[in-house]
Amino acid sequence: MVNPFAAFFSWLQGLFYSKQIEIIIVGLQNAGKTSLVNVLTAGQFSEEMVPTVGFNMKKVKKGSVTIKLWDIGGQARFRSLWKRYCKGANAILFVVDSTDVSLLDTAKAELSALIETPELSGIPLLVLCNKNDLPDAMKPEDLIERLELSKVSGRECSIYSISCMNSTNIDITLDWLTKRA
Repeated sequence: MVNPFAAFFSWLQGLFYSKQIEIIIVGLQNAGKTSLVNVLTAGQFSEEMVPTVGFNMKKVKKGSVTIKLWDIGGQARFRSLWKRYCKGANAILFVVDSTDVSLLDTAKAELSALIETPELSGIPLLVLCNKNDLPDAMKPEDLIERLELSKVSGRECSIYSISCMNSTNIDITLDWLTKRA
C-alpha cells in the first residue's frame, strides 16, 4: 500500500529539487553511441542499429535528475558539429569501439581537437571503451595510453570499460552522469 504522505513528499521534493543536465555523446561511427543511449533510456540493446544522421536527443530520469542525452553522428561530415553541441554541456561522453584498433589514431585526433577547444575547457570528460564483451577488446589502460588521456588537463577525465550489449558498467556510467548535476 502506498503511503499518501510519502508520495506527496516525493512529488513536492521533485518540484523543488529536480535538476536537468545536458550530456553530449560523441565518437566515431559504429562506436555504440546510439546503443548506449538506448540502453540508458530504455534498457534495450538492438543488434540492428542505423547510423545516426545528424543527432538524436533522448531523456532519462534518475532520482531527481533529468539527463538530456545528445547523440551526435560520428561520420566525418558531422564531426565539425561536435564542438557546437558541446558548448554549455555538463559533460562530454566520448565512446570508443575498443575492438577497432584501426580507428584509434582517428579517434585520438578527433578527441584531441575537441578537448583542445578553448570554449570547452573545464567540461568533464568520460571516455567509454565500448564492446568489452568481445574477446579482442582493448583494456582501459591500453586506451589511456593510445588516446594519451594521461595528458588531459584542465578538466575531470574518467574512463570506463562498458558493454552496451550486456549492460556491463552502464550503472556506474549513469551514476557518473548524475553526479554532474
